[in-house]
Amino acid sequence: MGQILAFERWDTKGITVEDPGLQRYISLEPRLVPKTGARYHGNRFHKSKVFIIERLINKLLVPGHKGKSHVRSSGNITGKAHTAYNLVYDALVVIEQKTKKNPIAVFVKALENAAPREEIITIEYGGARYPKAVECAPQRRIDVVLRLMIQGAFQKSINSKLTMVNALADEIINAYGLNQQSNAISKKLDVERQADSSR
Repeated sequence: MGQILAFERWDTKGITVEDPGLQRYISLEPRLVPKTGARYHGNRFHKSKVFIIERLINKLLVPGHKGKSHVRSSGNITGKAHTAYNLVYDALVVIEQKTKKNPIAVFVKALENAAPREEIITIEYGGARYPKAVECAPQRRIDVVLRLMIQGAFQKSINSKLTMVNALADEIINAYGLNQQSNAISKKLDVERQADSSR
């Protein structure tokens, strides 16, 4: 039996997660078609067993909340898994063309670079509210960085000549290079700056 490649194109065997806190939460087991059909839904921590590219595809379907409302509810957000699948595949092809590297390795490194280590919570004490820095749980670090990447890509592609494919590819490449043009990197630095001042 031959070796399984992600999307029948990219090898994941040589890719390693350098951040020890994230190693158990980024699955690099390749899939020909990354779609488990919500097999792990509702099982705590089981989503960490899902191929990391599939988690990116799932985030594209529902980009998450900003404030108290969904950040986007139209355009590419149609609920069609095949639309999100094609979008991610095309973005990986663009990344490969621009960086001349394995796009899945680039994406994994971008996740490590942009995953926030700290967050701000609000504590109410004696009628006054104070911000307090707390460490971010490893699984939540992945959830947050995926959401920020998708929201940043959508923000740049809405009412713009930039397509969603290129916006997503640029977001991942910028995060890979620690460039603050990446929404995920800039948000991470903002939150960690606030966390430093609220200790």
